Amino acid sequence: MTSQNNSALPPGFTLEGYRIDRQLSAGGFSIVYLAHDADETPVAIKEYLPNSLALRSAGDTAPVVPPECQADFNHGLKCFFEEGRALTELKHPNVVRVLNFFRANGTVYLVMRFERGRTLRDHIRESRRHLSDVFLRTMFTGLLDGLGEVHGHGLLHLDIKPANIWLRSDGSPVLLDFGAARYAVDIGPPAARAMYTPGYAAPEQYHGKFTLGPWTDIYAVGACLYAALARSAPQAADLRLEDDQLLPARQRWGDRYPPRLLATIDDCLRLDPTRRPQHARALQESLVADADANDTPGSWVDRLRRRLGS
Repeated sequence: MTSQNNSALPPGFTLEGYRIDRQLSAGGFSIVYLAHDADETPVAIKEYLPNSLALRSAGDTAPVVPPECQADFNHGLKCFFEEGRALTELKHPNVVRVLNFFRANGTVYLVMRFERGRTLRDHIRESRRHLSDVFLRTMFTGLLDGLGEVHGHGLLHLDIKPANIWLRSDGSPVLLDFGAARYAVDIGPPAARAMYTPGYAAPEQYHGKFTLGPWTDIYAVGACLYAALARSAPQAADLRLEDDQLLPARQRWGDRYPPRLLATIDDCLRLDPTRRPQHARALQESLVADADANDTPGSWVDRLRRRLGS
């Protein structure tokens, strides 16, 4: 079945007690709406609706899934439902807050806290100047706080990229979209239908040579840092395994950013997972340590150290 654009549910449509106001965004796998609950509190509702597997025409509520696509649609539906189940257990300011999830209209919906802001991808695209190292370390330290909580619950995100990092109006980050997440108890070769984004996916997500683990998400965080400087994704890991053309951050931006920050990015992007920082806490501490040589007492790095409890 070829990909097509699906019709969104109309404004005013009531869904399990939530009133849809308008569509916020749409991607290849889902549509996100702004809605209000019974108390008129704004929420974001994410609807599983993959363009390549299902079609919903204007005026319809349930999608039509061709028989030959039903197995793949059901697999994605199960992953989407499990995403909701996993995220309801996570309560951290830097991880998207799922308030509810349910089945309706032949698909699944996640109800999330509504956050004002924009994605890191949009922030990078719209920034006229190079992003400062202070912004990068501050924002990614907060992101790693949330990622550490994710890993602490036995989950791997497996699709961290600038489009899945939300920046609130105050600049604090929120990790979004756990559609590719897997429980760490299932670590091993990637699943047959694994989702990944070239440039941000670690080499072990393409084949079973290495085991998936927290270090897999660390590669993606390093790729996001690299993309924030380059304004585009780094070379895809599968291509790097064949012919590594990725210019190290230390060489590319050595005259613009502190060398220890660039070295940290390069460490995250090592093809051998055993040579990367092994967990979010280690990378978080490395980003704080990167600033020690140049920052003075009372600076942001001291606030981060207090936050880390060190």
